[in-house]
Amino acid sequence: MGTILNPYISFRDTARPALEFYQSIFGGELDLRPFADFDFAKTGNPEDDNKIMHGHLRAPNGLNLMAADTPASMEWKGGTAISVTLSGDDKDEMTTYWKKLSEGATIGEELAEAPWGDSFGMLTDKFGVDWMVNIAGPGNTGQ
Repeated sequence: MGTILNPYISFRDTARPALEFYQSIFGGELDLRPFADFDFAKTGNPEDDNKIMHGHLRAPNGLNLMAADTPASMEWKGGTAISVTLSGDDKDEMTTYWKKLSEGATIGEELAEAPWGDSFGMLTDKFGVDWMVNIAGPGNTGQ
């Protein structure tokens, strides 16, 4: 196996519904492991038992997304310092991703033709995750 770069998103209490939402968009297999499944990971707080210690979505097209809940005893730093970016040249597939991610989202920049010839948009989804979507224009690679 070569090197893989996976986004790993930290949530306070919403890793499960967020990953289920992303699975509804991208498809694939979802592996959710709560804190209660691992003795070493138990926090001593019963409210944390069903929170996700590690979640992994593996989509059939090679997309990977990981996430976990931050236990109540730990500081949680919700992030706006990073965005998950989707880039590709299949306009129908990418537009479908955009529309589904847009459900309940705050749109920062509508998906539209960008000065570099691609279609580009930015949003913050209903779980507070920032996304950028770039659809390659004619003659571009979508990267």
